[in-house]
Amino acid sequence: MLRHSHQSSPARGRLRRALRAVGIGIPVALSAVVAACSPTAALRDLRDMPRTDHERYARSLRDAGLDSTAIGRDWLGASDSALRAPLTLALPARELGTYQRNEARAVAYRFALRDGERLRVTLRADGLPARLYLDLFEVTPDTAQAPVHRASGARVTAARDSAARDTAVLVALTHEATANATYLLRLQPELLRSGRFELRVQTEPTLAFPVEGRGNGAIQSLFGVDRDGGRRAHHGIDIFAPRGTPVLAATDGTVRSISPNELGGNVVWLSDTERGQTLYYAHLDRQIVTAGQSVERGDTLGFVGNTGNARTTAPHLHFGIYRRPEGPIDPLRFVRINNATPAALTADTSYLGRFALTRSAAPSLRAAPADTSVVTRRLQGPTRVQIMGANANMFRVQLEDGSTGYLSNASVRVIGR
Repeated sequence: MLRHSHQSSPARGRLRRALRAVGIGIPVALSAVVAACSPTAALRDLRDMPRTDHERYARSLRDAGLDSTAIGRDWLGASDSALRAPLTLALPARELGTYQRNEARAVAYRFALRDGERLRVTLRADGLPARLYLDLFEVTPDTAQAPVHRASGARVTAARDSAARDTAVLVALTHEATANATYLLRLQPELLRSGRFELRVQTEPTLAFPVEGRGNGAIQSLFGVDRDGGRRAHHGIDIFAPRGTPVLAATDGTVRSISPNELGGNVVWLSDTERGQTLYYAHLDRQIVTAGQSVERGDTLGFVGNTGNARTTAPHLHFGIYRRPEGPIDPLRFVRINNATPAALTADTSYLGRFALTRSAAPSLRAAPADTSVVTRRLQGPTRVQIMGANANMFRVQLEDGSTGYLSNASVRVIGR
């Protein structure tokens, strides 16, 4: 059960004093850690090695003896339960949610990232002062593996919204995927706080588009297609643009070589040391950088042309990525501009936090906020639920047995309306 039993006023007063003693009351703190582990392994290790803000808060609850209180036990249990039963998000996603001071809950979302994608999570919360803990976990098949925290893989910034002043905080978490993997994002507020939040989860390419003023439509030849009658494969993408269009550094790096070759003509090899890979720019009309030169993202390396074996084609940039030990990898996902937006929010957000009854037609509790997502349970007869979030035309609800999922907004009626 995620909901705690009600405590007497003296007990609640002792709880507040204990929470103040362990440092509660600082405006929003955000914890962002990538853990290469199973959820259960992460929570098993939490007791012994507090490495994140969330883990330090959990340790402080235990040190203060609050794990013997109902609400303290529920908060600690909710951290684990959320990771064991995550909901599914199709990115990009936007969800509005609520948290209540008399409850101890957490929610976890499951989604996939591909190599070359950067995750961007933004969280806007009201109800300050409060702490909201946002943790990112990478799921691996080895359930016995202890968590490996990679703080360098996730960067966190927190800034107060000057327009809303003390009623909102916007925090951002970014993480670059270096392999195709599944992730869990857990959100959990501190105890005895109430408020609402807006969560946005989306992806973007890790590299800048390498031709000035061009976009996805300029990409006209893809990775892996046959070349020379099938004798070789295309090890990059071709981006077409007028001759003389500036070719840009897709990331910070060091020019490794500008030596021409038969296939590529005038080329630039750029070392992307941050990611352990090399970017290859070919068929340039001319280069304006030298070997050993350091460049920043967006700097001009040269200009679009058709040198090398492209003399009979229209001017274009051949752009490739090479990584050891893989060799050439598909650069499309590294530079393709993502214009997708979250589904429009049509569920009534005034219902957030309220209790509702499902309608009698046995609605489907789903794992994701989409009418076509996996059905996790059929609810028979009127079932009492609490509306905890809104996403597209669905409500994220919590049942009295603690289970969660999404229901169509048309399948519930708010009690008292």
